[in-house]
Amino acid sequence: MPADRRRARDLGLAPGIFPPGPLNAITDVAGVRVGQVTVIAGEGTRTGVTAILPHGHNPFTHRVPAGVFAMNGFGKMAGVTQLQELGELETPILLTNTLAVGRAVEALVDWTLAQPGNEAVRSVNAVVGETNDGRLNDIRARGVGAAELRDALAIAGPGPVAEGSVGAGTGTMAFGWKGGIGTSSRVLPPALGGFAVGALVQANYGGALVMDGLPVGRLLGKYYLAEHVQQQADADGSVVVVLATDAPLSDRNLQRLARRAMAGIARTGAAFSDGSGDYAIAFATHPEAIRSPEKRAGAASYADWPNDRISPLFVAAAEATEEAVLNALTMATTVESRIGGKRVVGRALPLDRVAEIIARRGN
Repeated sequence: MPADRRRARDLGLAPGIFPPGPLNAITDVAGVRVGQVTVIAGEGTRTGVTAILPHGHNPFTHRVPAGVFAMNGFGKMAGVTQLQELGELETPILLTNTLAVGRAVEALVDWTLAQPGNEAVRSVNAVVGETNDGRLNDIRARGVGAAELRDALAIAGPGPVAEGSVGAGTGTMAFGWKGGIGTSSRVLPPALGGFAVGALVQANYGGALVMDGLPVGRLLGKYYLAEHVQQQADADGSVVVVLATDAPLSDRNLQRLARRAMAGIARTGAAFSDGSGDYAIAFATHPEAIRSPEKRAGAASYADWPNDRISPLFVAAAEATEEAVLNALTMATTVESRIGGKRVVGRALPLDRVAEIIARRGN
């Protein structure tokens, strides 16, 4: 962790009512693994890859139920239509920049075909999310290659998740400040099922930043449509949210869960602008929900949490998503590059000024 950066809770920001898991990360959902590769090269390449694996098994043979939701579909997410049609993930999820989506699909296909037990596989639905990091990254230089994509998959593991200017968040911006990768989790009390919900975000969008109810963007004078300040924030960009849960949810209810992620994005002050691609994918890892080869061989029964008990999971998804965005911003470090001979800087959110705003709330 950079010495001058802190997670949102360390600043006194704790949105919502449910507590986080031990790591306050998507990896609080048992089995979920994350791998990240940061690509910084030359004057202008500032990008990377983030890989999310749902469990430690072969994801093609042991498929997890999943749902996807697009709040605004200005994006290049791969694999969406089959995910919607079948309601399941059969590969890991890769996040990267817009012009690396094709290479990421190739990497997932190669990785899947190479897994033991997949020798006869002839079709792979690779799922890849993206945001356009071209404001800080020389995106036309195509800095993400096959090696980086393979490495992100290979190093994926449990435990703490690096945040801020790393992986697929290396070159992203959010609310006029340096954005990045952020994560958080929530754990329901036993009376509500005791399930965990984890979120990981690739934050690259704009609006008027709100942090745990505090209008930080307006107070710092940097926000979309701020017509009378010297430096305005851009509303365009994108955000990808990945939700994981150990609750036994059907793909239908996972699609509903994915929609609730956008409540968390809205709470951060998102503009949901015309040029912003706002996507959420949700999957479930409960053992009785996984679609194993044996279950897919014929008629099968799957555990499914009832509709009238799912609302607390919706709340947890929104809360975890909101805090994941805050962590992306508070952990991001300043990134500088030169594109086309022009120096560009994505400045880190000034935590000292945020701390002052938080302190004033207590008075």
